[in-house]
Amino acid sequence: MKDAADPQLTAEILMQALPHMLRYDDAIVVVKYGGHAMGDEAVAKSFAKDMVLLEQSGVNPVVVHGGGPQIGAMLKKLGIKSQFFNGLRVTDKETVEIVEMVLAGQINKQIVGHINAAGGRAIGLSGKDGNLVTATKVTRPAKDPGSNIENAVDLGFVGDPTTVDSRVLEQVLGRELIPVLAPVAQGADGETYNINADTFAGAIAGALDAKRLLLLTDVPGVLDKSGALIKELRVDDIRRLIADGTITGGMIPKVETCIYALEQGVEGVVILDGKIPHAVLIELLTDVGAGTLVTK
Repeated sequence: MKDAADPQLTAEILMQALPHMLRYDDAIVVVKYGGHAMGDEAVAKSFAKDMVLLEQSGVNPVVVHGGGPQIGAMLKKLGIKSQFFNGLRVTDKETVEIVEMVLAGQINKQIVGHINAAGGRAIGLSGKDGNLVTATKVTRPAKDPGSNIENAVDLGFVGDPTTVDSRVLEQVLGRELIPVLAPVAQGADGETYNINADTFAGAIAGALDAKRLLLLTDVPGVLDKSGALIKELRVDDIRRLIADGTITGGMIPKVETCIYALEQGVEGVVILDGKIPHAVLIELLTDVGAGTLVTK
């Protein structure tokens, strides 16, 4: 095995990375940093270094973070019980205040701090800042098991992004600043809404005409029925794999986010394991890539 300091090995790495660096030069890459993927301190610091390296190499990274496990831990600590419906947290007035505190406060500033400590210049924002994102209250249909009649389920202060005003981000990008976004936003009714981080990231990526949206999670990507990673998918493939039961459970909303982002104009979306060190760099700057790439 060649030594890591071997000049020939260094040249080979650069030869592989340089074409990819040119491909993403001045491009916008939105990275959704999942709550499970950010749980390990060493991985969090490694992620921060990767964001700084991307910015220094000419890429414009935008970080959107989740925080489900951290919100759950805080609610448990405060004695507030959580209920879920189809993967979405039912969020009453008391809960949404905790959600905003954890997302826009604790987690957001931790990520900003890690990026700044790694030599970058991060700026923490939420969907509220500059009216970046406007939210609409979400309701979900559910069937009554007795009558089989569908009724709307009130999820409380859970929202979907209605509009994205990217002007505040346009003032930040290209100025050696890395925006870090918490997925909470204000509705036209003046209330605060908790937005699914994948959906929020897809809306941001679409509004910015991002070249890539990377969804960092705690699984390698989309797996086939034998458990092997599927490297590339098109939209038609996704619909077929959902229909035949290959894509199930929590992966369904992720691939639906992929389709939504592609429809908004994003060139490609990748689902990858955020716990792998330097997963973002492996995906963007090497020939092998990481995770599952979804394109039209």
